[in-house]
Amino acid sequence: MEENTFLVLENFIGGKFVPCPAHVDSYDPSTGQVYCKVPDSGGEEVEAAVQAAKEAFPGWSARSPEQRAQVLNKLADLIEAHLEEFAQAESRDQGKTVTFARTVDIPRSAYNFRFFASSVLHHTTDCSQMDHTGCLNYTVRCPVGVAGLISPWNLPLYLLTWKIAPAIAVGNTVVAKPSEMTSVTAWMMCKLVQQAGVPPGVVNIVFGVGPRAGDALVGHPDVPLISFTGSTATARHITERSAPYCKKLSLELGGKNPALIFADADLDQCIQTTVRSSFSNQGEICLCTSRIYVEKSVYSTFLEKFVAATRKWKTGVPSDPGNNNGALISKEHLEKVRSFVALAKSEGATVHCGEGIDYPDLPERNIKGYFMAATVISGVSDSSSVMQEEIFGPVACVSPFDGEDQAVAKANGVRYGLAATVWSRDVGKVHRVARRLQAGLVWTNCWLVRDLNLPFGGMKNSGVGREGGRDSYHFFTEVKTVTIKH
Repeated sequence: MEENTFLVLENFIGGKFVPCPAHVDSYDPSTGQVYCKVPDSGGEEVEAAVQAAKEAFPGWSARSPEQRAQVLNKLADLIEAHLEEFAQAESRDQGKTVTFARTVDIPRSAYNFRFFASSVLHHTTDCSQMDHTGCLNYTVRCPVGVAGLISPWNLPLYLLTWKIAPAIAVGNTVVAKPSEMTSVTAWMMCKLVQQAGVPPGVVNIVFGVGPRAGDALVGHPDVPLISFTGSTATARHITERSAPYCKKLSLELGGKNPALIFADADLDQCIQTTVRSSFSNQGEICLCTSRIYVEKSVYSTFLEKFVAATRKWKTGVPSDPGNNNGALISKEHLEKVRSFVALAKSEGATVHCGEGIDYPDLPERNIKGYFMAATVISGVSDSSSVMQEEIFGPVACVSPFDGEDQAVAKANGVRYGLAATVWSRDVGKVHRVARRLQAGLVWTNCWLVRDLNLPFGGMKNSGVGREGGRDSYHFFTEVKTVTIKH
């Protein structure tokens, strides 16, 4: 692509690409240059997409689960066949390394379709006999209708497909809005949706910003269900906007996830994994561990080794396979993440590596990119907003604790409750601590090991509802109890 020719995206409505009169700029985070024009859709485009989805619903929902599963599997095949071009596009659009997109984002996007194509075939419903009244009760599950899906910019295709797959597998039709900052792979997938034999109107993708396209979607009376992944602040707007319509909501929100490292942990394995859990994907994963609490007796050893390991976690041009991190999503986000480090310093904390100390070695064309080295801070008080707010960047705070009770109290001392990691060889302690942590997911001596059958989601301000094999099936269907007297 020449420097001055922009990629211009179009909405995908009713099985056709539809141009939009207005656009917003999308930047390549590794260069700081505009490279793509994304439709700035509003009420009119959303209305057209909802109508297309409504028209497609009777036919699609009437298909058998096996017939729908075949289409999902074909779509997974097509994504895999185009894996490399999707990985390159995801990296350029989001700033992440090509390696991460190639090994995590795109394979998982294909697997999401495969997983739900399979899982939808294996659900059973409930039945109860009431012999004393001569009645038999059973339940049936029906698709809800048009599902509104809003996905974030950190794992663009991965989290979009995690919503589309279960929604259409059970017979709904969808209107999806990806983040305006990372819309390219969703647009590329639209072409494959056609090839896979998804009927027109079953999957509609409307591009644009939250306050226009997103607002029109969540406030539409004919969209009974909204699945959203993103910030807690945006979720509040969605809840208020959809309340008059009594919509079904699934909200996967932020995290400020603790790692609890006990003195009896395997420190070598722990440090290797905790560097990954803190800084993977530039720290732009809602499951990243941003608060690391270490038992006092091993605190100084851990800190020294952790800083040394973090320094080896390389940040730079996303296409270089030697780099672990690429660029952050936007100039504004980079400034926000940096402001947290500046705040920590002003409060007397120590920055051991990263921001202000280590600078990525960048070629000329990437000098204006949004890069930031992995940063480790100690000496931050638990009440500081650096410890309380989601930073969503390559920043980890390390802090000592004394004993199990204090570890749990510190871990639970924020308004979020998405994930936690616990490092200890003591089986009893692991079970006790896991039980007391206010988190939807607790990993012990590992991180981000996922069985998609099991519930995914958070407590407190980290969200409402769960996603996963059975949970997504329940969310994207309505249950009906049928009683028959014989």
